[in-house]
Amino acid sequence: MKNHQAVASLLKQMMKHQNMQQVRLVREAGLSPRTLQLILSGEHDFKLSSLFTIADRLGLEMVLVPKEAAAAVQASQATTTEPVVETKVQAALNALKERGTGYAG
Repeated sequence: MKNHQAVASLLKQMMKHQNMQQVRLVREAGLSPRTLQLILSGEHDFKLSSLFTIADRLGLEMVLVPKEAAAAVQASQATTTEPVVETKVQAALNALKERGTGYAG
């Protein structure tokens, strides 16, 4: 990550993924609401200890790696997406639904 905005974006993604509200994170991390808001804005410099605390509460680990290895680390963090092509099983289930055969899946 190269800037505060990238850090803030990752923290917000993890909060969303874990359905973690700011109120809960403030309570669990022992930070003031204003401190968390400033960190999540990506526009404010913050203390490293605050970042360590937030990362810990979100199940993240801060690791420094050589720049040459950073691309591999980022690639390993890529999220999977739902398949675009419908599977044969899903197509069959959808056909049953459309026919009104009582399948409620």
